[in-house]
Amino acid sequence: MTDMEYLNLALSKMHNGQWFGFSSKEQSYSTLIVHDSSITKPTEADVNAKIQEIKDAEQAAIDKKASGKQKLKDLGLDDDEIQALIGV
Repeated sequence: MTDMEYLNLALSKMHNGQWFGFSSKEQSYSTLIVHDSSITKPTEADVNAKIQEIKDAEQAAIDKKASGKQKLKDLGLDDDEIQALIGV
């Protein structure tokens, strides 16, 4: 994912609905605007923390998948059998 995609995903997970937008084509924290007056603009640190949370969750999923594959190999399954079970 690109930085812009992570930014949009993080913001969308902070509140429901289309509460944010950008004041220019450059989608970055500096161009972030809030459309909903009941919502306060999050700090850049809060946004970066949410982005890191998303990245950590993605990495945890990758790590768990690799761990699961290794456990199946340790049980004696070969790569073709593992692929048939989990699709990768």
